[in-house]
Amino acid sequence: MCGIVGLHLRTPELYPQLGELLTGMLCEMGDRGSDSAGVAVYGDPTWSPPGQGCVSVADLGAGLIDDVALVTSAVGTALDSDVGVVAVQGSYLLSADVDSETLLRAVRSVYPQALIAGFGSDMAVLKGVGHPRQLTDGWQLEKAQGWQGVGHTRMATESAVTPAGCHPYAVGPEQCMVHNGSFANHATIRRELRAAGVPFDSENDTEVGARFIARLLSEGRDVETALKTLCATFDGFYTLLVSNRDSFAVVRDAIACKPAVIAETDDWVAMGSEYRALAGLPGVEKARIWEPEPEVVYAWSR
Repeated sequence: MCGIVGLHLRTPELYPQLGELLTGMLCEMGDRGSDSAGVAVYGDPTWSPPGQGCVSVADLGAGLIDDVALVTSAVGTALDSDVGVVAVQGSYLLSADVDSETLLRAVRSVYPQALIAGFGSDMAVLKGVGHPRQLTDGWQLEKAQGWQGVGHTRMATESAVTPAGCHPYAVGPEQCMVHNGSFANHATIRRELRAAGVPFDSENDTEVGARFIARLLSEGRDVETALKTLCATFDGFYTLLVSNRDSFAVVRDAIACKPAVIAETDDWVAMGSEYRALAGLPGVEKARIWEPEPEVVYAWSR
């Protein structure tokens, strides 16, 4: 059992409240998974400055602990450009006036064992071990701004309780995926992806789904086609939320035994594992609210 939440804001006047709203949604799901949590925030000007490439690092690797000045200097030298670095509870959010994949290569050249939490313009990813309330307080998530946020609370069943095992899995540019459920045939698909040269950071079944989707999107598929292909390929029980900087999409498996609720108003679209995650959103009493149908892809864009 895990909890997933997503909030897509349509009204710019609400952008300053994204972090506060996302915090409430995520913490409401804390009893669905209290061993770890994570968020992807789209559009915060401090964490992911507009117009810059961004990389989120959850762990520098091999127990290495640097301070902001050392990380800034090391990556800036490798990149031969100025780098902005924001330290958030042991994670580092890096930005530079280059594309995100160029910045990512520079980070990996300096810290080859780093755990990359995500990369892409306008996106910051934070994840860690601990209760969601403890983590969101440490991240000061309530102060975050932006137009979209995705979150996950985890009860570990498939892999170790480590930062690498936490959701979101943000393995493609500006993409992220969170998952409630279990993929039964993930080991077979992981072997196939590894044989095709796809790297992995964990033994988590969700990462297999995320890398499967990222590969299809990189080949030019749209998100609806990619999710329908996943439904045809993966066995198990699941509710998935997949996002990029401009959209998010939700799908459930053919049996739809994992809970999910969607609510929509003129000001926002939101999704949660349970209605109580949505109950504090402004205007929810006037929202259209429904349970997503099995294997139907629901998607929204800016």
